[in-house]
Amino acid sequence: MSDESSDTQETYKIGKYRDKIVNGPIIRTLLWLGAPPLLNQLIVVAYNVADVYWLSLYSEITVAVPRQAWPVIMLFQALINALTAACLSIVSQYIGAKNYRDASVSASRFFTLAFFSGMALSVTLLTVRGFIFTQMISTPPEILEDVMKYSGVIAFDIFFNYTALTYTTLLQSLGDTRRPAIVNSIAICVNTALDPLLVLGLGPFPRLGVIGASLTDVIGKIISTTTLACITRREYPDLKVGFTRDVDIKWIYLVLRIGLPILALGLMNSLAFLLQLRIVNLLGIVAATAYAIGFTIMDIVDAALWGLSGATGIMVGQNLGAENVERAKEVAYKSALLIAALTAIGACVVYPLRRSLADVFADDPCIITETDLFLQTLVPTLPFFGIFIVAMATGRGSGHTVFPTVVGMLRLWGIRIGLGYFLAFNLGMGSFGAWLAISLSNIVGGVVSMVWIKYGRWAEAVVRENRKE
Repeated sequence: MSDESSDTQETYKIGKYRDKIVNGPIIRTLLWLGAPPLLNQLIVVAYNVADVYWLSLYSEITVAVPRQAWPVIMLFQALINALTAACLSIVSQYIGAKNYRDASVSASRFFTLAFFSGMALSVTLLTVRGFIFTQMISTPPEILEDVMKYSGVIAFDIFFNYTALTYTTLLQSLGDTRRPAIVNSIAICVNTALDPLLVLGLGPFPRLGVIGASLTDVIGKIISTTTLACITRREYPDLKVGFTRDVDIKWIYLVLRIGLPILALGLMNSLAFLLQLRIVNLLGIVAATAYAIGFTIMDIVDAALWGLSGATGIMVGQNLGAENVERAKEVAYKSALLIAALTAIGACVVYPLRRSLADVFADDPCIITETDLFLQTLVPTLPFFGIFIVAMATGRGSGHTVFPTVVGMLRLWGIRIGLGYFLAFNLGMGSFGAWLAISLSNIVGGVVSMVWIKYGRWAEAVVRENRKE
């Protein structure tokens, strides 16, 4: 094949979504890019709700186990969040600039870093999880044994997730959000089917409880990783993804510039959530269980923001790469308004049903009442949280991640932790003080983020070299 025909094939395979992203109608393109991950997120939410339901049938307080492990999982996945943020920014901007060769080189570099980082962190979690749950977050003794079992299996899930997220981000950077969403949805459907069998021990399957719930997660990640790798090789043969030693200083500097703020935010967020969970645990098993059930229900409301915010990052990145600065600004602003509106609609639907929803997962009147209080306080603030997530996506797409990172740290450490502890214990407000602080952090973060999206100086590409016209 001649060089000319090779370039044509490369342009078609890797850049086939570019024109639509940089020139198509903004809202329609946001929905086109965001609909597949949104559908995938809805399936994830359905799975999480089902997971909590099956665990509630196994044991009512066992529903708190996954939420105990969640901030620990966040801590160990902070690095992959930073790597995928840099990956999305760099690869999408290379695609926008039609520099497909460097996009391919970066893909292998990100894959190599993700694979070995995931392996090392998986082993680390297996080693230190006992200290984390007993000393750092004071897991209630009623569920400590189950938390240790659950986290032991989830350590393997973290390793496979590092690779799966890398493939997902690479495909999304090209504008292909449909295939990752389909693959991940299929994997989650398999999880959902296996969940009651392994948790409750139906039919020939053993009754594994929390081990069964975590084991299905690992199975799903293995399915996603292998399938996404095959799709990347088959559908985008010119996007070479494999192990490489070709990592130069200039590229490392760019990754650090984009990823370090995200890594810092991820680490600080995770530690903040660990401390927040410690505050909740100090309030007792009823508050800890209500906290877990409440966030499960709120996931139903904010499914739209997790599905559509990724589309914002892709469009911002490719438009800045194509030097469409004003369009990139318009994308971020309209995305913030759209996601806030959709989240508000979800909140209006869930709010009057909050007690009935809590009753699905608990029989203890104390737990139901506490969950109702949690939802009353937090659900109305979710549109503000949606705007903050759009700001994070805008920062990742543009490569300007410092300001959203600072806002994220302040809302967690200053408001959720500092103010939350003060209200709950110093002022004697108990669990309501903790829930109120979380709500205030959403409002403050959303308002400041909207101002930054509209007036901030983020609309400048970080990738400038080696453009192909």
